[in-house]
Amino acid sequence: MLRVLAVDDEEPALAELLYLLRADPRVHSADGATDANEALRRIGRALAEGPGGDGAIDVLFLDIQMAGLTGLDVARLLGGFARPPLVVFVTAHEDFAVQAFDLKAVDYLLKPVRRERLAEAVRRVAERAASAPPPATVADRIPVELGGVTRLVAVSDITYAEAQGDYARLHTADGASHLVRIPLTTLEERWQPLGFVRVHRSHLVSLHRIDELRLDGGGMTVRVGAAEIAVSRRHASRVRELLMRRAGG
Repeated sequence: MLRVLAVDDEEPALAELLYLLRADPRVHSADGATDANEALRRIGRALAEGPGGDGAIDVLFLDIQMAGLTGLDVARLLGGFARPPLVVFVTAHEDFAVQAFDLKAVDYLLKPVRRERLAEAVRRVAERAASAPPPATVADRIPVELGGVTRLVAVSDITYAEAQGDYARLHTADGASHLVRIPLTTLEERWQPLGFVRVHRSHLVSLHRIDELRLDGGGMTVRVGAAEIAVSRRHASRVRELLMRRAGG
């Protein structure tokens, strides 16, 4: 049962495609997005939640010529994800077929979409999805908003994250910071396999980015680049143990 996101900036065409998709018994759910940035935000949330999340997406039915980012741009950006959804292009133009299949599209549909041809595309997607390897347990990139554009930031570039209510601010090695609508506790669960450790109720730090551990007057701090971050008593022994283990001590 496929979970579908259809993307088209022409609302009548999007509505017709969604109607046809929802009528196919192999489609569990079909939602729509009217621009590429909205689609990338939803894909990012879906990948962050994992394949069992409520907003999971198995396949994109993606228009090519849209205002702003094109469907081809979106497909290229998806190459930065550990396990992106499958892609079927839906377009009024034949000229992009070679580029589409270079981007590993499962199928290429021409508008107006015929019910029989769409059913064939869904069959191909279902077969591809069934033969795919198990999903990766940890996404290696996270989507962030930057001036109205969705950017993919490598988790390996993040030095630490700090809690800001239901949001988290991510700090990267180049000195930039990005606000994401993900609680710190959720990031802790997802990124623990990547070497992140909770040092305080407000801070999650990459062990690989810790330059110095300091004990002063009964308190503990870690230095991550130019930032000095307090380690709470609750987390102190765990942080020290992990650092010593990493150093081979």
